[in-house]
Amino acid sequence: MVDKLKKLLENSYSPYSHFRVACIVTMKDGNEFYGVNVENASYGSAICAERNAITSAITAGYKENDFEALSVMVSGHQISTCCFMCRQVISEFFEEDKVITCYNLNGDFKKFTVKELCPEPFSKGDLQ
Repeated sequence: MVDKLKKLLENSYSPYSHFRVACIVTMKDGNEFYGVNVENASYGSAICAERNAITSAITAGYKENDFEALSVMVSGHQISTCCFMCRQVISEFFEEDKVITCYNLNGDFKKFTVKELCPEPFSKGDLQ
């Protein structure tokens, strides 16, 4: 997974922050979807690697609870976790016991369950 993520980092479009992020979402059937962060001069138009990969899977026809794991790598030497917008999207599509693995460029990592990263997400039930 580390080698795939490092290669994918090369596709990041991050001319403003220079903070490259790559993500691979693994589905329960073994298929993988890739995402990188894509920045924009209008900063609010940027999309994170995690949401990029998740929406690619949804575009291909996958549904909530079809997701098995998420692996994300940042271009720095510190291990970073997903931003809160990504955590919200993760909580919508992943079961709470699924594993999110966060890597740094050296391949060091930390693993979290969705429940650990998203202990109290806004959900469908909140809309009723």
